[in-house]
Formats: sequence, C-alpha cells, structure tokens
Amino acid sequence: MVNLPDAGNIWVNLGAAAWFFTCWVGYTYYAQHRAKDTACLASVLHLYRKDWMTRLLMREQRIADASVIGNLERNTAFFASSTLLILAGLITVMGATDRAQSLLQDLPFVAQVSREMSEMKLLLMLGIFVYAFFTFSWGMRQYNFASVLLGSAPLVGEKTVTEAERKAYADRAARVLSMAGNEFNLGLRAYYFALATLTWFINPLLFVVTTAGVVYILYRREFHSDVLSAMLFTPTPFAEEQPK
Repeated sequence: MVNLPDAGNIWVNLGAAAWFFTCWVGYTYYAQHRAKDTACLASVLHLYRKDWMTRLLMREQRIADASVIGNLERNTAFFASSTLLILAGLITVMGATDRAQSLLQDLPFVAQVSREMSEMKLLLMLGIFVYAFFTFSWGMRQYNFASVLLGSAPLVGEKTVTEAERKAYADRAARVLSMAGNEFNLGLRAYYFALATLTWFINPLLFVVTTAGVVYILYRREFHSDVLSAMLFTPTPFAEEQPK
C-alpha cells in the first residue's frame, strides 16, 4: 500500500472528517424534516404513543403503563452508563497514544499518520461519546417527566375533566414520550457513527465509505425497514365467499 505524503495525509484526513460531519448533521436534518410528512419509525411510533395515552385514560389500573415507561427509562440509562465506560477507556488510550499508534502501525493496510492526527481521531471519538451521553441522559430525564405525567393522568369517570382536556393530556404525554424516544434515537445514531470512526484509524478513504454506508443503513431502517411495514400494515378480514 502506498502511503500519501505527510501534507497529503493531513488534507485527506481533514476532508474525511468534513465528510463525516456533513453526513451526520445532514442525515439528522433530513430525517427530522422528512418525518413531518413521510411515514417512518419516528412518525409512526408517535401515532402509537398517542393511541397508548388515549387508551391509558380508559383504564383504572395503570401499573402496566408505568412498568413500560420504567423499562424504556432503564434501557436509556443502560446506554448512558455504558457511554461513561467507553469515555473512560478512550481517555486511558489518550494517555498512551504512542503505544496505541505503534500497535496500529504493525497492522496491515493501516495508513501511517502523525501522533497529532491520531490524537485528533481520538478526540473526535471522545466528542461523539460525550454527545451520546448528553442525549441519553436527557432522554432518561424526559422519561422521568413522562412518569410524572402518568401520575397526573385524569381518572376514569372523573366528571370535572372534559373530553377536550383528556385529548389534550393524551397529546401532551405522547409528545413527551416521543421527545424522549427521539433523544434515545439520537444517542444510538451517535454509536453508529462512532463505529464508522473506527475505520478512520485504518484508512481515511475507508472512513469515507463506511460513513456513507452508515447513512444508508440508517435510512433503510428508519424509512424502508420491515418493522416499519409491519407497523403500517392493518389486516382486514376476508370477505365471506358468496354462494354462486
């Protein structure tokens, strides 16, 4: 494998980093705006959350609903704590950059770069997981808010609450749950792009291709996945066969 000269390496790596941020920010902007008028996981799940909150108001016992919200919060808390462990590992690697770089250079197909460039790559990964921690922790707090909203839900048969107030409550609670789910989704998306960043330590061109591949995978899963088709599909009973 022919290595690029030092100056070329710098510009190629900077170009790869610019492509990475363009793909990440661009896809996030695209997904958020496309979800407003197109069926995707985010928009469909919000409709299911509205149905959930509407049916919650018809039940006297809401223990199962509280359990579901608690389970969603625990999932988010798991990723938040895992992110802290990853950050601790990356900080440890930052303290031994020379050793890590020498180990990488012994591997085949790994482009040789300066120590400063290796540290820049590690700093990028640190930044990604710091962002992931903030999104997961904020999502966790929003699930806490949803638990409070659940506790304030109008009771069945409560005559002082109008139908309009019940509908407004269901919309409000569903929106809070969707915002929490969106934060969880943003954190998971950060993990996807962080995995793509690992290929940057091998070769910047491979990093560019992997980043584009991550965008394609995210797009397929959020807008054209089988699970989305299953949630959109509403079976209808077959018409009874008429006698001839």
